Formats: sequence, structure tokens, C-alpha cells
Amino acid sequence: MNVLHVCANPKPAEESVSKQLSIAFISKLIEVNPDAEINNVDLYQDAPPFLSYEAWRGIWLAAMEPTHKLTKKEQEACAYANRHAEMFNQADLLVLTMPMWNFGPPAIMKAWLDMVLSPGRTFDLTLGDGGGLQVKPRHKLQRVVLLVSSGGVYTENDPRDGLTAMIRSAFAFIGVERIQVAWADGQTPLLYGDHEQRRQMAIDAATDLAEEIGEESLAAPTP
Repeated sequence: MNVLHVCANPKPAEESVSKQLSIAFISKLIEVNPDAEINNVDLYQDAPPFLSYEAWRGIWLAAMEPTHKLTKKEQEACAYANRHAEMFNQADLLVLTMPMWNFGPPAIMKAWLDMVLSPGRTFDLTLGDGGGLQVKPRHKLQRVVLLVSSGGVYTENDPRDGLTAMIRSAFAFIGVERIQVAWADGQTPLLYGDHEQRRQMAIDAATDLAEEIGEESLAAPTP
């Protein structure tokens, strides 16, 4: 099993609850399936550029107009997308580690998604029989795991939660419907006296999820 782990948290692990979730998840996953290959991407060490005009032309215009020939600047602007899409396309499981900031993902994670979830790289756009565009995946991704922390408390389908809603929509577009979440909410000590218990519950949930996925990967037929 090939696992791509993308982390969008600048804090050290001892200060980052979302990173503590990822440590628990990946440790258990390797324990259950020692053959799992983990590829770690720290977005604060390998930062994605924001989608520029040149990158937009090199990615989206090129997809819409097959005769478009990329300029040197457009090729350079697409280099990050090309490199990370290659890793993405090899993954069976994608793990996204991040805090919730201002009711959504960190901007650096959104920038990574804008680069990687792009036509000509992780999927192709084709014209359907009815004239509409169809998405054909290039990846083999089966599921996405979200390991999230937040200062506030959120209920399922909370209208304030712009993070999971965006992730679900973006990945459904490229054919990945299986999104699983371990969320440590209520991590503001001044507001939530049970923040440590909430953190431990989320760590336990991440561990259980890793065990489930690891066991499934062992039981899966070898391609």
C-alpha cells in the first residue's frame, strides 16, 4: 500500500494536535501493515505556489485547448503541479493533516490542492456524448483520511465547517467518495476544560481508523 501523507501545520509536533493525530495514525498503520510505504510531504518545507496566471494557462487553458503550446514560463509555473501529481497518482491512500483556520483549511493546503487536483495530471477532461465535460481519473486513489484539529467544537454537517465540505467536493469531482475523518475539536483550553479528553478521543479514533485501513490493505488481493 502506497500512502501519501501531506501535512499543513507549521508547529512542532509537541504543540500541534493534528500532527499528534498523524503520528498515532501512521504508527498504527505501519504496525498493522509493515509493508506500507509512507511518503511524507511537509508543505511548510515544500511549499506550493499560489495558482498564477502562467500556471492557470499551463494547466487549465492547455486542458481546454489541446493545441495550446506552453511557453517556458508556463512550463516553469507547472513544475510543482507535475512533481506532486506524480506522487499523488501512485498513492492508494491520501492522508491530509491540518488544523482548521477561519472555518476552512490553511491556505497552503488549498494551494497544494489547486496545483495537484488539475487536468492533465491527476485527471483528464473529455467531451461526453451529450457535449458536457467528463472527468477521467489518472490516479488510483481509494480513499482520503483527514486528521484535523480545531479550537472550536463542530457538529457533523456543521454549516461553519468549510474544511470537510471543500475536501469532499474536490475529491468527489475526481472520483474519490470515501473520506474518513478523525477530528480533535475543542482544543482551546480557555473555552473547553475537557480539551485533553477530546484530544485523546481523536487520537484513539485515528488509531482505530489506521488499524481498520491496515487490516483491509492486508486482506486486499495483490494486483
